[in-house]
Amino acid sequence: MRAAMYYGNNKLDIEDIPEPTPGEGQVKVKVSRNGICGTDLHEFYDGPIFIPPSDPHPLTGKAMPLVLGHEFSGVVTDLGAGVTDIDEGDRVTIEPLYRCGECRPCKSGHYNLCTVIGFHGLMADGGMAEYTVVPRNQIHVLPDSVSVEMGALVEPMSVAYHAAVLGAVGDQDSALIFGAGPIGIGLWFALRGMGLTEIDVVEPSPTRRQSIEKLGARTLDPTSQDVSALIADRTNGNGVDAAFDAAGVAPAVEAALECVGERRPLISVAIYDRPLPTPLINLVLRERRIQGTICYTSDDYRAVVDLMSRGHYDTTGWVDTIPLSGVVEQGFEPLRAGRKMKLLVDPTL
Repeated sequence: MRAAMYYGNNKLDIEDIPEPTPGEGQVKVKVSRNGICGTDLHEFYDGPIFIPPSDPHPLTGKAMPLVLGHEFSGVVTDLGAGVTDIDEGDRVTIEPLYRCGECRPCKSGHYNLCTVIGFHGLMADGGMAEYTVVPRNQIHVLPDSVSVEMGALVEPMSVAYHAAVLGAVGDQDSALIFGAGPIGIGLWFALRGMGLTEIDVVEPSPTRRQSIEKLGARTLDPTSQDVSALIADRTNGNGVDAAFDAAGVAPAVEAALECVGERRPLISVAIYDRPLPTPLINLVLRERRIQGTICYTSDDYRAVVDLMSRGHYDTTGWVDTIPLSGVVEQGFEPLRAGRKMKLLVDPTL
């Protein structure tokens, strides 16, 4: 089978490798689509970062080289011993987390914070291939109303949904999202799914603003508008009930902390390339807080799949498909340059 094999910084080859065979408790999946994540870009251009270069990961036993890809969906083709509640032919999406089950976060139900967490496609051969094998606990069966192609978006949309839940907002609240990339779009969909109507998306890129506006979002341009003053005026100085940083830059964090109301959170969804100065006075005087968020749990996956089954997510204008053979030239390069929003890899092409 063909697969995108990662060998380190700027080294990725499309190779023919043996098809995997499921072991006990595992499921073999024929991959339909695999999304390219910002993490994949960081690994290719700046890595290895999360991918173990030499010492095998403690939960998977894998190190570089390995097959990339952790946002994917497909069809079950084979079952390992002991798997009895999944059928061949089931259309599935993958929750690509390996967890130990023994640490305090795992035992408390927050396995996304596992102290030795691993990811399929970063610490095990992933979904940028024609086939892959995953543990049974990573499988979510898709309902008939959700296409297998849409299933490849469940992972990034669950990242956004988990963050939205941590915002603790209700349908009468207001929210501010910084960044209109895929996670920012996912946050907008998640908050809308929770009943919010008062949502503004702050984005300096005209292309990204136009993309999310076509979905129905209300946007603000920080290059031509004083976002903090506008929000203060609109809310009579009270600020929004939650702000979300999906931009990962200092101006977004600073503006978000000025815009969020007293005792309200800024949810940090971004991965920051460098340390950011934190204006602590904005936290202290108004008892605001910064809340980190990482990944998701099965609850988030189920919530996103349920919203998808009701037609809640619209991929018009921001999701495209490319062939496996073009992962670097048609995938990584245009994403890094900001020419594309979200790309799904078709491993059959």
